[in-house]
Amino acid sequence: MARRAVKITAWPGIMAAAFVAALILGTLLAVALRAEAGRGLGPSEWAAIRFTIWQALWSATLSVALAIPVAKALARRRFPGRSLLIALLGAPFILPVIVAVLGLLAVFGRSGIINVALGWAGLPEVSIYGLHGVVLAHVFFNLPLATRLILQGWQQVPAERFRLAAQLGFGPREMWRIIEAPMLRRVAPPAFAVIFALCVSSFAVALTLGGGPKATTVELAIYQAFRFDFDLGRAALLSCVQLILVGSAALVALRLSGQQGFGAGLDRPVKRWDTGGYGRGVLDGAAIICTALFLILPLSIVVVDGLMGLGRLPTQLWHAAWVSLLVSLGSTALVVLLALPIAIAAASRHGWLEAAGLLGIAASPLVIGTGLFILIYPVADPFDLALPVTALVNAVMALPFALRVLVGPIRDVVSDYGRLSASLGLGGWAWLKLILFPRIRGGLGFACGLTAALSMGDLGVIALFADPETATLPLQMYRLMGSYRMEAASGAALLLLVLSFGLFWAFDRGGRRRAET
Repeated sequence: MARRAVKITAWPGIMAAAFVAALILGTLLAVALRAEAGRGLGPSEWAAIRFTIWQALWSATLSVALAIPVAKALARRRFPGRSLLIALLGAPFILPVIVAVLGLLAVFGRSGIINVALGWAGLPEVSIYGLHGVVLAHVFFNLPLATRLILQGWQQVPAERFRLAAQLGFGPREMWRIIEAPMLRRVAPPAFAVIFALCVSSFAVALTLGGGPKATTVELAIYQAFRFDFDLGRAALLSCVQLILVGSAALVALRLSGQQGFGAGLDRPVKRWDTGGYGRGVLDGAAIICTALFLILPLSIVVVDGLMGLGRLPTQLWHAAWVSLLVSLGSTALVVLLALPIAIAAASRHGWLEAAGLLGIAASPLVIGTGLFILIYPVADPFDLALPVTALVNAVMALPFALRVLVGPIRDVVSDYGRLSASLGLGGWAWLKLILFPRIRGGLGFACGLTAALSMGDLGVIALFADPETATLPLQMYRLMGSYRMEAASGAALLLLVLSFGLFWAFDRGGRRRAET
């Protein structure tokens, strides 16, 4: 009843959700109708599908398997810098993919640290390109995500369970069988499904580290069919396959995420009694140190090399940085215009509207970009609309994350202040300005920062539509890497890294600072 105490106009949210649904489903329909009837998948397409599924399975399996000991160590150990390390685990999510790839090349590439060390030892070099390179990059991005998800599962086990286990004298085997294994059966499968979906739809990693006949993903095959062969029928058919793969993984993740937990506790601080023993300490320390080095070393090299390469940046790169900044801010503005009305309506009486915003999880940006190209091509030159289309698609891709951040706080505001607002006659803009906005500024700033950072580092739709004059900073950086101008590419990587994290910090800090005043 409290939610209905204040009258909230739902039609802006309904219109925004309808626009998002029409954009995603309309482009998917355009792609499906463009697919040539009777033309099946050829050997190259089946090879791309097999490689996509295979690398996604390997990436998700390794990410989750490696995350379990790291999350376990973080859950039962307290040490200086622990909270900073846990915060660092969230950084790869907003890290531009092309920057991380350059860092991985500096460590594992032909002239990287690993191969230099192998050369000194008289051992053969290793190549980062192909299946193992794609899997390595995906593990770099998704190991922190899997660790955060599994760590959250450990933290949700009530402290009373660990206290009772200590009183009963549980050893490592009993702890695993009664507490840890049931928790992992609940947390690990949805984490695996989410990471599998992310790896299936990954584009920039496959573009830079794969791309050969034996290392082409469906997403990359769509790009090649569209950009190089201009075969819209083949691109459309592959887009439908992409939707089925990603949508199936997203549905599995959604279904697995509702499993029952361990129940409620008394919210006491979790104290672990199973941390004793020199061997356990060594294993936990090794897991934490190796993970920290794996994440920090590539980024550190990017920063050091970037400082030396800033003076070698070509002039057009600064223009590309300005273009990326405009696209990023445009995407952020679009997310606010779409997410706020949908979240407000979903938090009042229309919870089903959130599903429309979450459609972006199942759709690939290249699929939407291909559909928009098909729709625009008969009436206008799609390449003239590269930047607005990129901003729009980036906003739709970030919308699910913004809704996850905003719906909960808005629902709490409606529940806590609904009756009071109604008794004071507050409604419409006055309620938004005086009641809602001051209490969601922190979440809104975080959502805007996340959107801006993701859009700033995106190398997806712009690769379909861009020409040399409208290239973004990630695309220009990829072109520098393709021409083996690695010093300039390192400088561009540092610039992109600073802009991405700077935008995230500015929006997030701005929202939290206003919320505190």
